[in-house]
Amino acid sequence: MVTIKELKKEIAEIKERNRRVELDKAWETSWARRAIVGVLTYAVIVVFFYFAGLPEPFLNSIVPALAFMFSTLSLSLFRNFWMKWKKH
Repeated sequence: MVTIKELKKEIAEIKERNRRVELDKAWETSWARRAIVGVLTYAVIVVFFYFAGLPEPFLNSIVPALAFMFSTLSLSLFRNFWMKWKKH
């Protein structure tokens, strides 16, 4: 038979897991994460453009980095649409 102490321990573990899941979910939708992804994307494209010998890598990297950022921002709209569609 399960004791009260064991049940309390299980409840505490579930609450801790839920806290971690909520933090992870908050991180996934945070503006801090989006900004970091944008800056890192820009930096990688700059390095690629520089070593590929393309002209003005710092300026020309803005467009693909912004395009990537806009595409990730729009994903939540498509996700919501998909979730509504799957409910039916």
